[in-house]
Amino acid sequence: MPETRRPAPASVIEFIGGHYRDPVVVQTLRSTAAATIAYAAALWLSNEPAPLTAPLTALLVVQVTLYSTLTTGIRRVNSVVVGVLIASGFSLLVGLSWWSLGLIILASLIVGHMVRVSEFVPEVAISAMLVLGVTRVADTAWDRVLETLIGAVVGLLFNVLFVPPVWVGTAGESIEDLSRRMRRLLLSIGEELHTPTSVETAAARLHEARRLDNDVADVDAALRQAEDSLRFNPRVREGLLNRVVLRTGLDTLEICAVVLRVLARTMTDLAKERGDADLFPREAGRAVEELLSHVADALVSFAVLVTTQVSASAEAAERRLAGELEAAEARREHAASLLLAGVQAHPRHWQLHGALLAEIDRILAELDPEHRSLRLMEELDRSAREERERYPRLAAVRHRVTGRRRERAVSR
Repeated sequence: MPETRRPAPASVIEFIGGHYRDPVVVQTLRSTAAATIAYAAALWLSNEPAPLTAPLTALLVVQVTLYSTLTTGIRRVNSVVVGVLIASGFSLLVGLSWWSLGLIILASLIVGHMVRVSEFVPEVAISAMLVLGVTRVADTAWDRVLETLIGAVVGLLFNVLFVPPVWVGTAGESIEDLSRRMRRLLLSIGEELHTPTSVETAAARLHEARRLDNDVADVDAALRQAEDSLRFNPRVREGLLNRVVLRTGLDTLEICAVVLRVLARTMTDLAKERGDADLFPREAGRAVEELLSHVADALVSFAVLVTTQVSASAEAAERRLAGELEAAEARREHAASLLLAGVQAHPRHWQLHGALLAEIDRILAELDPEHRSLRLMEELDRSAREERERYPRLAAVRHRVTGRRRERAVSR
């Protein structure tokens, strides 16, 4: 019987392929490599048999983005050096015991606040405890400081030579996922408009809308990481534009999420008022359901437009968004006329019907391309102005370079 070869484990390949762009996986691999290199360099440059302070410092310095490495690296190195010096002083006088451990932690936290290492004060105590625990390995404070500097230099050079990835794609996926969750909620609300809806069901939609706040916070964290990955990154030419496009897009979706929560509140109040009856007459309910369907699709088209990098794809996404908004506007007028007829026959709930239309109008206004273009230009001007005020010399150099390029272009 011929021997058959087993195929490669697809699950392992799929796992690696699906996670190689995950920030956690990338950061884990990068930190491991930097710490290993720092330990090898410390073995070569120092006289210590086990220079563990070097990989410790490299682990603390290497961050998920180049910007965070450069901005926090100095404070992290400062915190580790201070902790090493404190532990070295204690190791000359006392050994490791419960009272010396408590005393070194207290001293490290106090000195950490004095040297202003900000959020890295606990790392002063952590470094001191680790060094005090291996006090027999290193004999002098200078050896430990040398290990710290080796780890810091390796960590900084590692992120400079091996630039971390740009996390715009991850942030874009988070924005699109948020828009799809909002779409599903809108479709669920629309399906219940022309049927008897209990207060419990409407309240469940309201709680789901409130949970969008947590989703927005998660997307905001992913976007902040993407913004940091664009700063000081030699791979990126239009970092400011990319940051502003994504940030304004998330701001728009956040406003829509707030309006969606208010809309769910309106539906809950209407369910309380209507009792066991349908929320709307059947024809009006169908019209509002179609309107919410177009609004839901417009949210996803907007998110795709915001996160699309290629110009051709962006133009297609913009056309889809314009088509969805146009269809929503047409359905809005039809639904408004039907709701008006229902209010004239039964004027008791007119304020809730009006609130529903006002909330839908607000979402459509936020998604309008002209409104977005104006908002984008305002944010670009504000960001450029703040950057000029923060770095005036750099702005002057850029102005001279662009002026010379313009002169050369005109002369040609």
